[in-house]
Amino acid sequence: MSYVDQNLISGESVYYRTGLHWSVLLWPCLFAAFFGLPGTMFIIVGAFSKDASGMVPVGLLGIFIAAVLVGLGVLRRASAEFAITNKRVIIKVGIIKHRTAEMFLNKIESVGVEQGLLGRMLGYGAITVRGTGGTPEPFNRVPHPLEFRRQVQEQIDRMSSAAAAATAR
Repeated sequence: MSYVDQNLISGESVYYRTGLHWSVLLWPCLFAAFFGLPGTMFIIVGAFSKDASGMVPVGLLGIFIAAVLVGLGVLRRASAEFAITNKRVIIKVGIIKHRTAEMFLNKIESVGVEQGLLGRMLGYGAITVRGTGGTPEPFNRVPHPLEFRRQVQEQIDRMSSAAAAATAR
């Protein structure tokens, strides 16, 4: 069960959910290729050559390192959660060391978005959630950050409209 689902309060439901952008896998995959491709070549050469049998363990080590790097990248991506509920914004990142931010919608002053050229081309950016009286909470590599901000604004608007309708009765 995800962090968001475990920490929902009564009457709370998730309206929007996302994770880290796939680009967080770019460097782990590049380094994995750096270790994995030569490792594969060492295994192939070592398997077909009688004099190079010591190359197989080196090749296996390269493939193991490549698998660990890709695995850590996938774990990093899978461990990040960004959710907008009808009451809060909930953000959790980190595998071993968790960093969380949970802020009630009525306490949010703004959601800032920063996107560089590559971020705009690939569809990711940094969001910064600013709360009343609190410090800004920046989070990087969020897919479709403008959509995230729009969803927060819609939920704040729905909450404000519901409160105005309740006081009008």
